[in-house]
Amino acid sequence: MDAYRPMGTQVNTLPSPQEYGLTVGYIQRYKIPTGTCIFVWLLIMLESAPADPPCESGGTGRRARLRISWVTVGVQVPPLAPDHDLAAAMARQPEQGFLQRKGYAPAMKMEVTELGPMKRALKIEVPADEVTQRLARAYVELNRQVSIPGFRPGKVPLALLEKRYAKTVEEDVIRSLVPDFYDKAVRQAGIVPVLVEIPPLDRVKIKKDEPFTFTATVEIKPKIELRDYKAPSPISLKPDKRTVTDEQLDRGLEVLREQQARLEATPAGHAIVDGDYIVLDVQGTLDGEPLEGTKKEGQLHKVGSHASILGLEIDSHVGEKKEGDVLEVSQPYPASHPDPRVAGKTVVFTLTIKSVKEKKLPALDDEFAKDCGPYNSLQEIKDKLRVGMEQALQREIEDTYKDAIIKRLVETHHFDLPETLVGRELEAIIRQHVQHQQRKGGAQESPGTEDLTRLRQEHRDEAARRVKLGLVLEAIAEKEGLTVTQDDFNTEITRLASELKMSTADLVKMVKAGGQESIDELRTRILADKALDFVYRNAVIQG
Repeated sequence: MDAYRPMGTQVNTLPSPQEYGLTVGYIQRYKIPTGTCIFVWLLIMLESAPADPPCESGGTGRRARLRISWVTVGVQVPPLAPDHDLAAAMARQPEQGFLQRKGYAPAMKMEVTELGPMKRALKIEVPADEVTQRLARAYVELNRQVSIPGFRPGKVPLALLEKRYAKTVEEDVIRSLVPDFYDKAVRQAGIVPVLVEIPPLDRVKIKKDEPFTFTATVEIKPKIELRDYKAPSPISLKPDKRTVTDEQLDRGLEVLREQQARLEATPAGHAIVDGDYIVLDVQGTLDGEPLEGTKKEGQLHKVGSHASILGLEIDSHVGEKKEGDVLEVSQPYPASHPDPRVAGKTVVFTLTIKSVKEKKLPALDDEFAKDCGPYNSLQEIKDKLRVGMEQALQREIEDTYKDAIIKRLVETHHFDLPETLVGRELEAIIRQHVQHQQRKGGAQESPGTEDLTRLRQEHRDEAARRVKLGLVLEAIAEKEGLTVTQDDFNTEITRLASELKMSTADLVKMVKAGGQESIDELRTRILADKALDFVYRNAVIQG
């Protein structure tokens, strides 16, 4: 079985800055690591909501979940503390020596073998006394639970229990010993694992009064030598001197005019043109009889929008028509159509133009300003609009600066990447890509082998970039002593709830439903965000 637990930064894919608009926020802007549970759902919600120009991104990092690969025996490795304090681990050594001198179980033995830049083999020996104690406790517990004819509960002879249940008890003891002593070994070695592989344990024998030895192959995180992110060598940024122009302000006012526009009836005899709005009744018939599911009444349609009604494109048919006109449109369907009623047949749609309307924009005057809200004059609404646009522009400029910082951090830091993290991120990118295409086109087919191979080739560099960025931001956060406070959690939850148009209470429930993993992912996301903000505050803008 596979066991997962938070062990540092891991990355995941999200849509790109060209897919989701600035309002989506930093959670999905920089294509930094994100989670796969709660945040995948959040992205789906964001994709399905009406959006400004989409802007995907990645959020800010996610804890790399340590993957333990158990070939035969299912051993659940318990989570380590978020921070591995090697000094504290070393400080515990005198205590172990004291226990040894007092006659307690001897300390665990461990050998570390370097298998490569990011692989270590940990040969771990569990002391014989510990093995004996665990076996004894297991049999005591078993004695309380089993019911064997002729013996009272708890009074079954040990020899009989060993004869009947030895294999089961030994496997259970192995399942408890391995994670406990693996955890101690990792702390003692001072390494941060990404992937741990335990060889098959089904043939391993554990015996009373004898030490138990097993080996774990560990893929570890790289050691990162941070550079050029603060004084004396901060990142230098080119100044972005954009300002809100009068032309942009005028376009903003036009957007407000569009929002306050009214639809008014056209003059009698008006011929329909693109831009007009028509109110239609639609009825489909097959062989002269009304066809169920093909009736629409009072359907508002903008001519020239090429929007379909009941799958029927009508713009080419209503041009130059007038209010009150009735027209028929024949729509043939292929024999392969999924609806057997119309497959290979032609449906006749009757369109009745009930009314024709045109959009009237209000005049830009003080009355218009009053209709837009608590404003007394047009100048007041202009001033308010300019302030809002300037604030939005400053956020966009800051995001541009952070884009440049991210690029610089990736380019200036060079280290080997854990293949496990890159592979996991790559699969997450592909999974999201496939889900996005399915939602976009309505197709449910899974990509074939050739398509998957092509996708992996196309996205591998991006997966590596995201993993590198996540690890660098994690290292900066650790070096600068950045932490996530309860206020940070509250702020991020409030922001996300606003983006998703849901209550904070519901969002908190959703995060908690994902368990500790979701909470850790959110914490890591916030922490990476704070690390990027730290670098931004320490950057130098030229000029």
